[in-house]
Amino acid sequence: MEYRYKTRGVCASEISFEIEEGIIKNVSFRGGCNGNLKAISKLVEGKDAQSIAHILEGNTCGFKSTSCADQLSKAINKALAESLSPASN
Repeated sequence: MEYRYKTRGVCASEISFEIEEGIIKNVSFRGGCNGNLKAISKLVEGKDAQSIAHILEGNTCGFKSTSCADQLSKAINKALAESLSPASN
């Protein structure tokens, strides 16, 4: 299923991705640091979504309390929670 997440507190404005059978795929960021975010997308491709969320959680950028990686963690956690809710089934 495809998910879109509006970020907060970072340069990227949106993250889109898919989760299929717990595996994260097709991650893309709108805006932000192009090279770094392409690298993150490649590194997480095909990995367990829950593990990626745990690894990236709490990562900061400069003096910000979050980062694009942390926002991806939040997006994944939200998507996983939604996929488990009765309303989504």
